[in-house]
Amino acid sequence: MKKALTSVGFAGLSEREADERLAFDGFNELPSARGRSIFVTAWEVVREPMLLLLVACGAVYLVIGDVQEALMLLGFVFVVMGLTLYQERKTENALEALRDLSSPRALVVRDGVEKRIAGRDVVEGDIVIVNEGDRVPADAVLLSCLNLSVDESLLTGESVPVRKSDDEPAGNGVHPGGDDLPFIFSGTLVVQGQGIARVIATGVRSEIGKIGKVLQSVEHEETLLQQETRGWVRHLAFAGLSLCVLVIVWYSFARSDILQGILAGITLAMAILPEELPVVLMIFLALGAWRMSKKQVLARRMPAIETLGSATVLCVDKTGTLTMNRMRVSRLFAGGEAVAIGPDLQGSLPEVFHELIEYSILASQLDPFDPMEQAIKQTGSDYLRESEHLHHDWTLVHEYPLSKELLSLSRVWKSSDGGEYVIAAKGAPEAIIDLCHCEADEIARLSTHIGAMAEKGLRVLGVARALSQKPILPDKQHDFVFEFIGLVGLADPVRPTVPSAIAECYSAGIRVIMITGDYSGTARNIARQIGLNGADRVLTGAEVESMTELELKEKINEVNVFARVVPEQKLRLVKALKANGEIVAMTGDGVNDAPALKAANIGIAMGGRGTDVARESASLVLLDDDFSSIVAAVSMGRRIFDNIRKAIAYIFAIHIPIAGMLLIPVLFHFPLVLLPAHIAFLELIIDPACSIVFEAEQEEKDVMRRRPRNSREPLFSRQTVAVSIMQGVIVLGVVLGVFLYSLNRGDSESEVRALTFTTLIFSNLALILTNRSWSGTSLATLRCSNYALLPLLFGAVLLLAIVLYVPFFVRLFKFSSLHPPDLVLCLLAGAGSVLWFEALKWFGFFRKTTQTG
Repeated sequence: MKKALTSVGFAGLSEREADERLAFDGFNELPSARGRSIFVTAWEVVREPMLLLLVACGAVYLVIGDVQEALMLLGFVFVVMGLTLYQERKTENALEALRDLSSPRALVVRDGVEKRIAGRDVVEGDIVIVNEGDRVPADAVLLSCLNLSVDESLLTGESVPVRKSDDEPAGNGVHPGGDDLPFIFSGTLVVQGQGIARVIATGVRSEIGKIGKVLQSVEHEETLLQQETRGWVRHLAFAGLSLCVLVIVWYSFARSDILQGILAGITLAMAILPEELPVVLMIFLALGAWRMSKKQVLARRMPAIETLGSATVLCVDKTGTLTMNRMRVSRLFAGGEAVAIGPDLQGSLPEVFHELIEYSILASQLDPFDPMEQAIKQTGSDYLRESEHLHHDWTLVHEYPLSKELLSLSRVWKSSDGGEYVIAAKGAPEAIIDLCHCEADEIARLSTHIGAMAEKGLRVLGVARALSQKPILPDKQHDFVFEFIGLVGLADPVRPTVPSAIAECYSAGIRVIMITGDYSGTARNIARQIGLNGADRVLTGAEVESMTELELKEKINEVNVFARVVPEQKLRLVKALKANGEIVAMTGDGVNDAPALKAANIGIAMGGRGTDVARESASLVLLDDDFSSIVAAVSMGRRIFDNIRKAIAYIFAIHIPIAGMLLIPVLFHFPLVLLPAHIAFLELIIDPACSIVFEAEQEEKDVMRRRPRNSREPLFSRQTVAVSIMQGVIVLGVVLGVFLYSLNRGDSESEVRALTFTTLIFSNLALILTNRSWSGTSLATLRCSNYALLPLLFGAVLLLAIVLYVPFFVRLFKFSSLHPPDLVLCLLAGAGSVLWFEALKWFGFFRKTTQTG
């Protein structure tokens, strides 16, 4: 029968010793990051200049008596505070998730008795027993094991489970990864066999604990957009408040009217203070996050959405990101023939391979946990269903486990008719060849096929069979007369959408780098399959470790494939790229990826197969684990940046004529044209225009055919600011011209105000239309869908008609009704204020800038 380990002979610690060690070393868990109280976090949020500006604007509205507008702004402040507080608390959950993963329940031997305890109570020196399907509770050295294989992918990135041995360690240190080592590690998964081990490290001293400590030390950085917007808000707020004070003083002394001076100063401050900037940023990112969720991308940190559009390098983890993280039979060799298993295989599997699959299944567990055995069983289900080659009614009689001396295992079966014993063996090809006592020429022929499979990055298994009629089974596998059947090549297949996604990244000017813990040959083969540039040039983790920071910064510009990389080295690679000025996006799904995910400008975790630690450390999560979703996210990020830039260009432009028509009458003793009510009315158009219309704008046609914007290029570039100022100045000139024309023809103050205000409204609408695109004319963009544009235009015209022709509002706004010729004059003046910009777009003046981003 199948052998089993027993804990007999292992007394373990006494309960008293365990309690003493627990008191001295602490629980077997990772400590949470020192949490900040909600009040401390709230105070940090309140001190943000963006929120302070909104509070100041709300206070201004309260001063002028516009309670409704004040309450709306202050309510928005509390909403933003709530969202920010929630997001701040969520980002602290990575260590909590890591602690939960590192502390499963454990079967230990205490006082000579097996007992199951909470993983957090395991101490150094405990004897632990692990079986197939168990999470390892702590780092330990094996005292005894039977056919033990462990999935260490969450620590190493290797897709294939590693074989364990209870031999004495060779003195190369305790580290995950590699076959026939006597160490098992906290948080890893036993996929086959059993083991008894002595705990050597718990909590923060374990390998997973070391990752937790690195993760705790990595801080998220502000995005360039956040830093830049913060600076502009601060400068413009200072300028607005300074002008407000100057206007109050000037007006009070020049006209000896303090109340009117205060009113003029407050109105000017309202016109200059860029209250829309933080609103635009928040709304664009929030709606961008919502749009991304529709594409199966969850944004955990909203500012990263815009940054993703600026990414210059995408660091890709292989296992579970480029590949399915699920083994699959890829190639078979039997009877001198080879066949590739996959979508291209038409019809049924050729007969010569049926026996190979049959004995591969017989050499595996009935209900396998090992991913390679699962793949073999799936192949049998796909190609041998309802055939005589599947034996559900056979009985397992005995099992010969895999050992270090012979890397093969055999299972002995008794058929349902009670005939002879059938022995199925599988294992390393060299071991199976040895079992079969193959001749030299056959060994040479098989070695050629084994090498060809290995060159394709496949994990190769040999399969053999034997028959026996002896009632007593021998002690060793070598005592059977085995016949070689064939070879099975298994692979962790590439996701079907990856090659096209990689190609689109290249067309978007994004460099792709593979960083994996797997072997160089496997990494090289996967790189070739996905079309990675420089796939044949591989740098190993050991080579990275031997480099200085300066050498690594130079080398990382030349190499796109990094293999056998440990977590600390992944972090070094990300930091080296950032030191070279790159905007780094990093994908991953394992615990081993968490520090690099957190350190990257944009961390992208897999939501389905990814660990909680990876998801909590990342900025974005791919809900469907589809790598191609990254491309959609990049496109969305670029669209968001483009639209933010358009909205801000419009905000700068429209504030110039508003501020100018407030300041010029004060300086030159003209009647005040704009009053607080007029500014509030304008905000009814400006706010939805910049926060909804521009957000809903579709992406430019070339958005994924241009290079990422330079990381040192500001959002408020010189050209953007210069064009915006020019737009605003020309609109101001047109509006001022209409104002002076009305004064010169002898209109009353109310008529002058109505004519000037109406011209400003039409100019405002013209600015919205012309800034929808800096590469296409307004007439061309009218054919592009924007669900918010028409409601805004019609709403603005309707509101204008109400304040011009409904008596109550005419009195409130201190207007006079306009005659049709005056309305035509205002409309033509407003449209004419942007004709120069339309002409520049027509001649392609901005096309080069748009394409280069």
